[in-house]
Amino acid sequence: MRNTEQNDLPDPRERLLELAQSREVSLANLSKLLGRNTSYLQQFIKKGSPRKLEEQDRRTLARFFGVDEVQLGGAKEKSYIAGSWTSTESQQEWVEVPRLDIGASAGPGALPGAEEAFDTFRFSHRWLNEQGLEGAQLSAIAVAGDSMEPLLNDGDEILIDQTPRAFRDGVHVVRLGDTLMVKRVASSGAGRFSLLSQNLAYPPIDVTADEVEIVGRVVWKSGRI
Repeated sequence: MRNTEQNDLPDPRERLLELAQSREVSLANLSKLLGRNTSYLQQFIKKGSPRKLEEQDRRTLARFFGVDEVQLGGAKEKSYIAGSWTSTESQQEWVEVPRLDIGASAGPGALPGAEEAFDTFRFSHRWLNEQGLEGAQLSAIAVAGDSMEPLLNDGDEILIDQTPRAFRDGVHVVRLGDTLMVKRVASSGAGRFSLLSQNLAYPPIDVTADEVEIVGRVVWKSGRI
């Protein structure tokens, strides 16, 4: 019997290309978002390799674009809808952002742990939209150390926007070698950045663009009073 519902769905490759063009984001940047080589999605769309997206890749892209996972080839019963990992009823109003088992040092530096979600924060679609974060690639991690006090304190949890965007100065989570840090990042010109601490006891760190990876922009924090 012909599966009418399945046949009415767009081709995942065509739909992905359409979404990328509508958001004016390159396939290379989307591939980097997935932790893949820059030609990964180009090959998926143009050459059909891989034949279908892996579940985690598909989920990440669905979260980024804020679409139902079935549009990218997911099964309806396992579909991730509009940026949420919750049930269909909850997905209408809420987005659950993963809390990652990893810390960003606000002190001398800390090695990252396993980047696995152990819990979630729940945000309303309305609040995310008001903050300009609807459909953004979000995760939450903890702050360790005192170099960003009083702005960020040891134990605060921060919301990171990892959506591919043009860089602008602000508070970011960065990776320097094997060390994950949260710092105020300022462009120094000529392909250089200054990693600045809020606590003036910590001197600035000057790096080249090749030495540092901008993981994401810090857009919200939570912490005890």
